[in-house]
This record gives sequence, structure tokens and C-alpha cells, in this order.
Amino acid sequence: MNSPFLNRIFGYFVRGLVLVAPLYFTILIIWTGVEALDGILPVSIPISAKKTIYLPGLGMLIILLGILLLGFFFSTVVPQSFFRFTERILRKIPLVNLIFYSIKDLISAFVGDKKKFNQPVLVTINRESDVKKLGFITQTDLSHLYIKDYIAVYMPHSYAFSGELFIVPIANVTLLNANSADIMKMIVSGGVSAKDYSPEYEEEEG
Repeated sequence: MNSPFLNRIFGYFVRGLVLVAPLYFTILIIWTGVEALDGILPVSIPISAKKTIYLPGLGMLIILLGILLLGFFFSTVVPQSFFRFTERILRKIPLVNLIFYSIKDLISAFVGDKKKFNQPVLVTINRESDVKKLGFITQTDLSHLYIKDYIAVYMPHSYAFSGELFIVPIANVTLLNANSADIMKMIVSGGVSAKDYSPEYEEEEG
């Protein structure tokens, strides 16, 4: 039976769910991250001979402060030649080279001085059907692979922390005049989270 009262109750429930669910999962994800970091260096303060108090978050705070101090120390005190010397040694160790530089490049792509996911593009996947996908340019010069007139584009998956790397012709790539964070949010949300973007964009000349 289609009851206006039940429809109104259901509408209130849906609105409450839209408000509570994102807030709950946001807090859950943040709290899980805090617990993971805190578990690396758990801090317990003794209050008596047989009893201690565990302070959640203190270990994470110590780790973050330690990273900050290390960043300051290695940026102002340690010469850059030391870093270059250390990297030359690490490059010669096969397994360490693979793990270390993969993680380093991934972190640098998001928060480093040379961010990679800062140029959103629209890539034509199929010219016959005119199907396109959103992505981010990660490499514009592939000469070290003896590949010309192609660029590397990373395309994140929706609702996942993963993606795929595509080597696409430059002629199939259109630069978007949009904020990279907004494009990333749109891709990850499956197009649900979007805003009004400027219709103006520049096509990259092939």
C-alpha cells in the first residue's frame, strides 16, 4: 500500500543514511589508519608498579614528529651528494632497488616535489565508437623505451585504490582544463561526485 506517511518516513531514513554513512566510513578509515600507525609504536605510561595506561594516538604523533624532524634534518643539514651516493648504492641491489624505488616513486607521485597526477586528460579508447576515458599523464617522454609519439597515461579504477597504465598515441589525448583533485574524485566515485567544469580545453597537438 502506497502510504504518504510511510513514504515520508522512508524519505527521512534515506536522508539520514546519506548523512551518517559517509561520516561513519570516513571516521572508520581515519581511525583504522591511526590504529595502524599507532601499532608501530604503542606507548603505555606507567601509573603504578602494576598498571599502565595506553594512550591511543601518541605513538602515531611521535612517528609523525619523527618524520618531520628527519625531513628537516636531511633537507638542511645532510648534503645532496650524500643522497645521490646512497641512491647509487641502492640501485645496485636488485630486490631493494625494486621495492625502494617503486614505493618512492608512488609516494612522490602524490606528495613529492614532482607530482605525477597533476595533468588530467581525456583519452579516446575507441575512435569508431568514440569511447573515452579519464586519466592522468605520468610520462610524456618514452624515448628510453624507443617509443615515439606515445605517452603514458594512468587511469584509476572507480571505487578502488587501483588503476591501469596505458601507452596511448598523443593524437588520442586531450588535455583537460580542470582541477586534478576534482577529476580524481570524479573517477573514483564512478562519476557520481562531479562539479561544473569549464567546457574549454586544449587539445594536445600530435
